[in-house]
Amino acid sequence: MNLRLINRGFRFVVRGLKTMSFPDSPAKASICCEDVEGTPPTYAMYEALKDSCQNNAQYFQPDESENGQRLYQGFMTLIDHIDTVWPLVDRVRKVAPTYDFDAKSPGNGYRSFVSVVDSCILHGLKLSRQVCTGRDALLFRKGYFVKEVESCSQLLASLGTCLHHLHTLISWAEPGDLFPTEAHSPEELFSKADTINQYCFYGRCLGFQFAPSIRGILKGISICMAGFSEAYYSQGNLISSVWTGGQYLIDPELRARRIVNISQSASVEFCKAFWFLTESEIMRRVPSLMSTTVAVNKLITITPVPIVVTTLEGKETTVLPPNSHIGLHDLNVRLISVNKRNGMTGETSTLPPSDGVMFHCHGGGFVAQSSKSHEGYLRDWAAKLNIPILSVDYSLAPQAPFPRALEEVFFAYCWLLNNLKEIGTTGKRIVFAGDSAGANLLAGCTLKILESGIRLPDGLFMAYAPLLVSFIPSPSRLLCLMDPLLPFGFMMRCLKAYASPNSKGKEEKRGNKELTSSNVTTPVDGNGFLKVSTSQEGISEGPSSFEEVSPSDLAELQAHKSGSERRQSSDTTISAASLQSEHTATGVSPSEDKSQQYVSDFLDRYVFDSDTDSEGRRFPIVKPNDRASPREGESEASTTLVAEPPLIDDADGKDKKRIKSRISEAATGIMGAMSSGFAYMTDSNSITGPTQEEMAERTNLDSLIARSPSDEFMFSVPRDPFLSPYWAEDKLLKQFPPLRILSVHMDPCLDDCVMFAKKLKRLGNEVEIDVLEGLPHGFLNLSLMAKEANDASLKCIERIKQLLDLENASGSENNDL
Repeated sequence: MNLRLINRGFRFVVRGLKTMSFPDSPAKASICCEDVEGTPPTYAMYEALKDSCQNNAQYFQPDESENGQRLYQGFMTLIDHIDTVWPLVDRVRKVAPTYDFDAKSPGNGYRSFVSVVDSCILHGLKLSRQVCTGRDALLFRKGYFVKEVESCSQLLASLGTCLHHLHTLISWAEPGDLFPTEAHSPEELFSKADTINQYCFYGRCLGFQFAPSIRGILKGISICMAGFSEAYYSQGNLISSVWTGGQYLIDPELRARRIVNISQSASVEFCKAFWFLTESEIMRRVPSLMSTTVAVNKLITITPVPIVVTTLEGKETTVLPPNSHIGLHDLNVRLISVNKRNGMTGETSTLPPSDGVMFHCHGGGFVAQSSKSHEGYLRDWAAKLNIPILSVDYSLAPQAPFPRALEEVFFAYCWLLNNLKEIGTTGKRIVFAGDSAGANLLAGCTLKILESGIRLPDGLFMAYAPLLVSFIPSPSRLLCLMDPLLPFGFMMRCLKAYASPNSKGKEEKRGNKELTSSNVTTPVDGNGFLKVSTSQEGISEGPSSFEEVSPSDLAELQAHKSGSERRQSSDTTISAASLQSEHTATGVSPSEDKSQQYVSDFLDRYVFDSDTDSEGRRFPIVKPNDRASPREGESEASTTLVAEPPLIDDADGKDKKRIKSRISEAATGIMGAMSSGFAYMTDSNSITGPTQEEMAERTNLDSLIARSPSDEFMFSVPRDPFLSPYWAEDKLLKQFPPLRILSVHMDPCLDDCVMFAKKLKRLGNEVEIDVLEGLPHGFLNLSLMAKEANDASLKCIERIKQLLDLENASGSENNDL
C-alpha cells in the first residue's frame, strides 16, 4: 500500500514537471544564482528536461529507422550530460554571488556561465517538448530534430568542460576575487580538462544565450562573416552564391566550421577588413536614414603642432604631438551636435554655447572602425543629451600600436581644452564616454591627465571596457569561446596587434613549412595569453622583401589602412581653417578613401546590383544567384566553395575523394584571378602572385584548424597601467572622477569592469556599475536594429546625464531650447 502511494506521488511530481511553466531562454543571470519568490526551483528545470528526454527516448527506442535510433541515443546522451553538469553548475551557482560588485548590481563571469548553462537547459527543454508534441504528426521531420538534439547535447557537453575550468579558477583565486592571486598560464588552465568544442556554439545553437531579437542579428552577422571570408581568401566570383542566401544560411554545421576556423586561423588583417564593412558606402548612409537628424556633423583636422595648456596650479605646460611608431600626422576628430551654437566653428547661431560637452572614443578592438561607424548611437546621444560630442578618430593597430592611440586621445583632449568655444560649449562640465577599446583609451587618458596636472574630466562613462589587456584567466574571458561578435581568436589577435606587436613568432612565408603542431612556439613568460603557431601569426614588424609580401599583406596596405594613414588623404578630412558640414547644401559628401573603396567595390561586384524606383532614383539590390549551378562548358569546381567541403558520411569514400579533387581544381582555377585581383588593389602588376601550394593552404582554412585554443596564441604584454588601467597605482586611481560602468552578462570583459569597480570602491571613489541581460559585447552598434540594444543605449544616456549633472552645474541656464 505504501509503495503504491509512493509511485502515485512520483507520477504526480513527474506530471507537474511536464506542465510546469519555465521562462524562455535566455535565463537571467541576475537571478540565476538566487531563490526568487514565484519562480520554480532551478533544479526542477533540470529534472523537467530529464523527464521530457526520458519520455522521448522511450518513444523512439522501438523505432528501428536510423533517425529513430539517433533520436533515442541523442535523448539518452542528453540525460547523461544533465547528470554530469548539474553538480558542477550547482557549486558555481552557490559561490557566484560572492563575486558581485554589490547586491544592487549582480554580475560576474561565474554568474554569466551559470546563466549560459541554464539557458542551454531551457533551450533543450523547449526542443524536447517540441519533439514530444509533434512526434506523432504525419509530417514530423525526424532528420531535422536529430541534428537539433545532437547539437544541444554537444552544447551541454562543452559547457560541462567550461565548468571544469571554472572550478579550477575558483581554486586559484581568493574568495570574491575574479583574478588569480598567483601567476597561472592559460596552458595550465586548459590542461586540467578536455578541449572545448567550439563548433557547437556557432552552429544550430548560435546565440541561444542572448535575447531572442538579438539572435537573428547575430546569425546574420555570422553568415556575413563566413561569406566575407570566402571573398577575402579567394578573391573570386564564386562567393556570390554565399552572399545571396548561400549554404551558410541553410547549413549551420558548415557555418560553424567556417567561423571557428577563421576565428582561430585568420589574421588581424581579416578582422580589420570585416569590421570595416560597417564603413562601406551603404552602411555610411544608415545613420542619416535611420538615426536622429543632427545639425552639425563635421570632421576637424588637428595639426601636429605643440599645444600649450594650463595646469591646475596655473602654470603653462607644452604638450607635444604624438610621434610614436608612425611619426607626425594630422589627427581627425568628429563634431556632432543636434543644434548649431554661437561660437561653434563654421556656424552662426543665436543659441548660446552648451555648458556640457562629451569627449568620446569609439570601440573596434584597437584595430578597426571610426567615429563614423559609431555615428548611429552618437547622433541619438547628442540629441537626448543636448550637448556637442567630440569623437576622436585615433590611429589603429597594427600599424599604430600602443601607445600611439593613447597619445592621440590625450593630445585631442588638450586641444579641446583650448578650443571649447569652437566646439560650442563653455566647458563647465566635460564628460568622457567610450565603449570597448575606446573606454580603455579614456581610462588611460585619465591617468595621463592626472600625471600632467591639467584639468580632469568631470565624469567618466565606460561601456564593456577591457581594463586588463594582459591575460589573467577569469571566468568571463572564457565567454569569448562562444561569442559571435568577439570570437576568441579575434579578441586575442586584436589585443596582440595593439599591445604586443613585436613579440616572437613573426609571420613566415607560407609554403616553407607545413602547419603542424611542431611549429607551435613556447610561451615567452607567464604573462602571455595563448600560444600561436609561427605560421599563423597575424602580426609582424614588416616584410623584408617583396617576395615575403602575402596577398593579405597587399590587401591590407591598400584596403585596410589605419586611422593615421587615412588622415593623410585630403579627401577624407577638413582643415580647421575651412570647416564645413559633411552634408552640405549641394549634397556632396567627401569622397571615400581607398579602404572604403575596396569594401564598396566588393559589395558592388559580388553583392549588390542596382535598380530604379518609380521616381527614377537608383537604389542597391542583391544580385541574383546566377552562379548556383555550373554553366555549360564550365567545370563543376568553379562553383564550389573551396574552403569548406561539406561533411558527407560515405562508406566507400568516393564522395570524399571527389570533394578533395574539387578543392584542388578550384584552388588551381582561381589562382590567376587572385593574383590579378591583388595586383589591381596594389596598383602594381610586377609583384609575383602566390604559389599554388600557398593558395591552396590559404583558401582551405580547414587545414589550419586548431586542436585547442591553447595551441593558437602566445604573446607577452608589459604590465603598464596606461595599457591596463587596472594596474594603476592606488594614489592615481583614488583621484579618478565619478565613474559609471555599463557592461553585459555575456561580455568577455565583464570581470575587468567588475574588478576595476571594486578596486575604486575600496579606495572610496564614486563608482556605479550596471550589468545588462541578453546583450552581446558591442551592443551599441546594434542600437538601430534591436529594441533591447536601443533600451541599453538609453541606459547609457541616463548614466551620462548623471555625470553631466548640468542642473546643479548651471541651474536653468542649460534649458536653452
